[in-house]
Amino acid sequence: MRATSMLTFLVLTLTPALGAQNAQDKPKPCTAPEYRQFDFWLGEWDVLGVGGGRGVNRISSVYDGCVVREEYESGGGAYTGTSLNFYDASTSAWYQTWIDNQGQPLFLSGGIVDGKMVLSSEAGKRPVQRITWTPLDVGKVRQLWEQTDDGTTWSVVFDGTYTKRSSTAP
Repeated sequence: MRATSMLTFLVLTLTPALGAQNAQDKPKPCTAPEYRQFDFWLGEWDVLGVGGGRGVNRISSVYDGCVVREEYESGGGAYTGTSLNFYDASTSAWYQTWIDNQGQPLFLSGGIVDGKMVLSSEAGKRPVQRITWTPLDVGKVRQLWEQTDDGTTWSVVFDGTYTKRSSTAP
């Protein structure tokens, strides 16, 4: 009886330690350079659209660096939305899932093209959406959102400049 109790004690106390050791031996997920490609967008930003629209966008790295989370609020807070952005190593692509307070989802995929993050919706669904984030001077990013019905003529949905708030500037 005493041997059984001792064995039970050893199993219960050593099993979590062995599990922790195995976890330490595994490489951390989301550490490859591709997972850092969207890091230029991290921070708290004042957003100014070409047409004068204003807002604040908070971009953070969450879930141990596996996800870039966006939290947008227009000036006055009438329009809000959030996105989750992540790199999928199995497809070598970035994905964004966006939803706003008007119930309008947006599903995009893509990756880095000429130093810019370019994400688009499915080509078969009209209109096709394409959003390009371009790192500018230190502390600035341009976001250009375009759409097309025919795949050749693109119209601008939003063109804005992000300026990093001084409290989060590098």
